Amino acid sequence: MERLGLVGLPNSGKTSLFNALTGADAPVAAHPFTTTESAQAAAPLPDRRLDALAAMSHSRKVVRAGVEVVDIAGLVSGSSTGEGLGNRFLAGIREVDALCLVLRAFGDLEVVGESDPLQALGVLELELVLADVATVEAQLDKRRKAARADKSLAAEVAAMQAALQVLSSGTPLYRAGLDDAEQRALRKGLFLLTDKPVLVVVNLGEDQLEQADALVKPVADELAGHGEVLGVSVKLEAEAARLDPAERGELLEGLGLGEGALARVARAAYHLLGRRVFFTTGDKESRAWSFRAGACAPECAGVIHSDLQRGFIRAEVIHWDTLLEAGSWAAAKAAGKIRLEGKDYAVADGDVLEIRFNV
Repeated sequence: MERLGLVGLPNSGKTSLFNALTGADAPVAAHPFTTTESAQAAAPLPDRRLDALAAMSHSRKVVRAGVEVVDIAGLVSGSSTGEGLGNRFLAGIREVDALCLVLRAFGDLEVVGESDPLQALGVLELELVLADVATVEAQLDKRRKAARADKSLAAEVAAMQAALQVLSSGTPLYRAGLDDAEQRALRKGLFLLTDKPVLVVVNLGEDQLEQADALVKPVADELAGHGEVLGVSVKLEAEAARLDPAERGELLEGLGLGEGALARVARAAYHLLGRRVFFTTGDKESRAWSFRAGACAPECAGVIHSDLQRGFIRAEVIHWDTLLEAGSWAAAKAAGKIRLEGKDYAVADGDVLEIRFNV
């Protein structure tokens, strides 16, 4: 399961977001460094498509997709050189696949911490960049020497030189626009912090929800399309997450928040990690299966069971909304709405599959 790391300054709200996404009960307090060790838990992916399919099929069991969320020890200015819990921060962030930067936008005299999201973004990015500069500088001379004997390392050295130039200007690599070849070269054992996809959550106070767009816009403008930015009242969402589904829906609807921001955060994180969902549905179970974006039908069959991939013949495919319109699998088949697809079919997010196989 891919891992999403929550990164933020002390009292940014990242642990509250972790609890809300995962249902965990990690301690939250108004003083810095409540989180001193990384905590991790699975976050189920809210999916109304799956709920609708389960209702149609009268499924006795519903199984959701999910991601692993990691609450990383708080970062402060100087973390890249060991200040605060710097070493724990760096170790935690190297092990995740994507970053969620949590930026606080509300002031509270009883809770110390940065309340300007742009300032917080600047501190976070600077510390990540400085750590990456140190990593690249420590490795570049070694790779240059190795490349004299092994010409195949030339592309790796060139990518490291390009990365160092970008980082030395204070720019994180996720903003640099490096090409695919350069990114692949940099990922050969360097474990750089800024070479990961980024999602940003601007943590709003409950009284700031009506100003959400205005508070999010400066951060979105700063990132200039190099990361999705979502405005979330983490405290409100965390409180709602503790309620049973009916009460939670009633609270969110009453506040005009629809399904709430947690579902948007979870989906954005899931897509950021390059994952998509296909479904299987029946009276026993409706399930969301996670697959790599762009995967073809046999690979997706293998997500269910290796035998299905090994003996793959065909996939019966229908998109979830077309199946709901038909009312059942049998009705969709009778109406000719179910397609037969072969080994080259790239499964789409939201497809419902049945696999024909023989082993």
